[in-house]
Amino acid sequence: MIEFEDRLLAHLQIVIAQKIRRGESFFMAWRDSVETGDGHSSIWIHPAQNLYFKFSGSRFPKINPAWVEALMASANSSKGLLIMTEDSISAEDGSGVTLATATPHLQDFRSRAY
Repeated sequence: MIEFEDRLLAHLQIVIAQKIRRGESFFMAWRDSVETGDGHSSIWIHPAQNLYFKFSGSRFPKINPAWVEALMASANSSKGLLIMTEDSISAEDGSGVTLATATPHLQDFRSRAY
């Protein structure tokens, strides 16, 4: 089981669903927390797999379209979907539109293998 906070999980669910809907397979990677060894992990996601998203809160988090766009751009790259924090995409282009930064930062997350 991989645990992400609800806001990030909501954004990942959108990106993963879009990729699977298109029949695309991809890697998803993140940095492990210190408690789990402080390394990094990745998984291969394939459209034939069953995925389950469990949110701890009862409300669906507000979606940041720029964050979804940055995650999707990462998922479409040769490195795969790199989990990044929302604050790592806060560059503006002058028109008030938030753009994704070119290099996503991996975020620490708790992960457990089952």
